[in-house]
Amino acid sequence: MSDHLLPSRLARPSALTFVLSLAVIAFVIASFTTSGISFDRLARGIPALGRLAGQMFPPSLDRLEPVLWSLLQTFQMAVAGTILGLVISLPLAILAAPSLSPHPLLVWAVRGLVAFFRTVPDLVWAIFFVIAVGLGPAAGVLALMVDTIGFAARFFAEAMEETDKGPREALTAMGARRSGIIFSSVIPQALPSMINTSLFSLEKATRGSVVLGLVGAGGIGIELKVSLELFDYDQAATIIIAIFLLVLAVERASTWVRSRIL
Repeated sequence: MSDHLLPSRLARPSALTFVLSLAVIAFVIASFTTSGISFDRLARGIPALGRLAGQMFPPSLDRLEPVLWSLLQTFQMAVAGTILGLVISLPLAILAAPSLSPHPLLVWAVRGLVAFFRTVPDLVWAIFFVIAVGLGPAAGVLALMVDTIGFAARFFAEAMEETDKGPREALTAMGARRSGIIFSSVIPQALPSMINTSLFSLEKATRGSVVLGLVGAGGIGIELKVSLELFDYDQAATIIIAIFLLVLAVERASTWVRSRIL
């Protein structure tokens, strides 16, 4: 038999790595401890969920027509906000792409603005726009527009940066203007990725538009909020099922479009 020792399965960590690993483990444990999650609470909460489910089913169809109209308004908000956001995202993405932007400071400023749009939740934007333009779908559309810009402009810029630079250099050597290079070389190459991002933006806006109604930004969220406040849980179940079917339909349609175009 060979007397050679078997190689160690794990490399011996350095002192710094060991200390950092202990700190991460301690932070994870503290996160569970301070969150208040316990088996006792879960055991007491399961029967309460059972009672709530019993009050929600069977769903009520008494106000089905108003619910469907609110659902349509919710989807219209998502479509309008997404389209406005995508239109504004395109020039911002061009300015945020280092190889396309006229100046590095402009790249930094636009990327910072897009990151800010992405950092603030769409629910907070909805509250701001409700204060600015009043209650109703207009506030929801504006909130979804800003949220879409924060999402789409970033990925548009990355898609443009990943395009082949050979055609750009050839057009530059021929004396083409910057705008001509962008619209005849960069955007056509980045278009499949941009279409994919646009479809995901619509899916994201459809889900987000539901929540915006909770703060008065229009749509079916208002119906859901009123039903829960009045303890009409069977009506709330109808609204939740309608929302689920809408989101599912949009996701299936988006998948079908991607399979046909991309």
